[in-house]
Amino acid sequence: MRKTAYRGSRERMIEATIGLMRASGLSGAGINEIVRESGAPKGSIYHFFPNGKKQIVIEALEIYSQRVLDFIERALARKRLPDEKVKFLFSAFAQRVQEGHFQQSCAVGTVSLDLEKDLEEIRIVLEVALRKWIALIEGHFDFGDTRRTKSFAGLLLTNIEGAYIRSRAERSSQPFTEAGAWLAELAERRA
Repeated sequence: MRKTAYRGSRERMIEATIGLMRASGLSGAGINEIVRESGAPKGSIYHFFPNGKKQIVIEALEIYSQRVLDFIERALARKRLPDEKVKFLFSAFAQRVQEGHFQQSCAVGTVSLDLEKDLEEIRIVLEVALRKWIALIEGHFDFGDTRRTKSFAGLLLTNIEGAYIRSRAERSSQPFTEAGAWLAELAERRA
């Protein structure tokens, strides 16, 4: 009977952690909240994650980061021209924020806002995620100068993270579509 209770608990706890972090950052993803949201037995947290909250958060962020990487890749790969790529990427994020009813942000962004000095391991996971996302975006553009292309990729990501904040506050996907339109113009001029 105990094995049945634990079956799938690890995955449910990871998914619950991702959802909680997307909704309210690190502070909203406490052990009790993870257990309640996942429906997993409380003892299973320390069974699967012996190092507690820090371990489950790191694993959840790594899984989430890969999902976002895949999401960005799919969006950028669907279009050929730089301005079309930008518009489609921001449109995809606009749809994503709408599907989350303006209650789900980027887990990397929300957790970054909760970081304290003693959470260096988590900070490193966030930094790695952001660097991977920028590198992926950079690989889809070529402005003839590596430094400028990388800077443009960073600008896109910064606008995505900022658009999440405005979208939640304004309950609108317009921040994504506005930023996408302006950045698409910039991409078209640079191409």
